[in-house]
Amino acid sequence: MSLLSLKGNERQKTVVVTVTAALFLLSVLLGGWLLSDDRMATNLALRNLGPSLAHPFGTDWLGRDMFTRTLKGLTLSMGVGLLAATASVTIALILGMMAATMGKVVDSIISWLVDLFLSVPHLVILIIIAFTMGGGVKGVLIGLALTHWPSLTRVIRAEVLQLRSAEYVQISRRLGKSRWFIARKHILPHLVPQFLVGLFLLFPHAILHEAAVTFLGMGLSPHQPAIGIILSESMRYLSTGMWWLAFFPGVCLLLVVRTFDMIGERLRILFDPHRAHE
Repeated sequence: MSLLSLKGNERQKTVVVTVTAALFLLSVLLGGWLLSDDRMATNLALRNLGPSLAHPFGTDWLGRDMFTRTLKGLTLSMGVGLLAATASVTIALILGMMAATMGKVVDSIISWLVDLFLSVPHLVILIIIAFTMGGGVKGVLIGLALTHWPSLTRVIRAEVLQLRSAEYVQISRRLGKSRWFIARKHILPHLVPQFLVGLFLLFPHAILHEAAVTFLGMGLSPHQPAIGIILSESMRYLSTGMWWLAFFPGVCLLLVVRTFDMIGERLRILFDPHRAHE
């Protein structure tokens, strides 16, 4: 088999894996949207049931179907993660371009901010921000958006610096084109792949950190079927043998996070200019 054939097969495999992973995530979202909330209503006659055909993930101490609660929780977490990751990537895009194009003073300030945020664990800053904002969806969203941009900012800054030295950018500058024109026509289009890859790679971090903060009681409301709340509540009942309350939601959360991470890695391979001809 020729080298070109091997490269083509690898690219096809990457596309198939990406599409399959996307379909899995779409099925989770559709399941969370389409399942009736009635299965999450209190029904003491069905409480503490183990996994079965009628209730694949069992029921909890109030008789609520854990399969429905898990899918609803994943849908909620994915929605929060999408909003937070989009905001964080947008911040990284703006700051990265500013650092690379607005002179040494701005570059130094932004680089100092990046080093400052990277010197403290994400979760610590996230908890502080969420607590300061009063918790809830607003506090978690703001905390996630303000803590996940530094690493991507560095990547975008380096990419913009490289693009600024490109020959076609230098020619455009000599022709008298404005900075805004160069940024809009020559730099931004090349940053779209970094934006998409960064979005999918930040997504799993945002979902996990949202679940962690909610698990600690400083995130989403206890009345919402968030995964962090489900896991937090299940801790009280593990000693009684109700292992399914934590096992299935935890495994599903890890599967969703790993799927997003896989899509991000595959997109990075597809968008990598060094592999563009594979």
